[in-house]
Amino acid sequence: MQIADDMAVLINYKVSNTDGEVLDTSEGDEPLAYIHGQGDIVPGLEQALAGKSAGDRVQVTVSPELGYGVREEAKVQTVPRDAFESDANIEPGMRFQAESGDGDVIVTVTNVTADEVTIDANHPLAGQTLKFEVEVVSVRACTDEELEHGHIHGPGGHHHH
Repeated sequence: MQIADDMAVLINYKVSNTDGEVLDTSEGDEPLAYIHGQGDIVPGLEQALAGKSAGDRVQVTVSPELGYGVREEAKVQTVPRDAFESDANIEPGMRFQAESGDGDVIVTVTNVTADEVTIDANHPLAGQTLKFEVEVVSVRACTDEELEHGHIHGPGGHHHH
């Protein structure tokens, strides 16, 4: 079976940056399950996997535009320190879920002063060229229920990235 839209795909993957540093991997964990064609994984990887079958190995370098997006300075904001709970210990690198017009976004704290906190709503991997090494574990048609819910039931289906 070949990977196409509305197929349930299991992949083992490793993501590195251009320096060869491994940023994320499924090694030692269950394979990642996704539904092809639904934007569950970055577009550049989805394009590279189309037409592949179980057992295929794919290596692809993905530009920011086809990955997690380019960095947008407009997504960096400084907010008053008292927007956070006063006893909260806020440090750079912490992540919060914040509400925005597009639904919830994850923001990363990049700087903290006595009065202000700088938060960045860019994806941590935005602006990076990424190298994916992927092994296709299995490919099958989704069930109607899976398509309706937009995620996969069964092993590996509980990962949300």
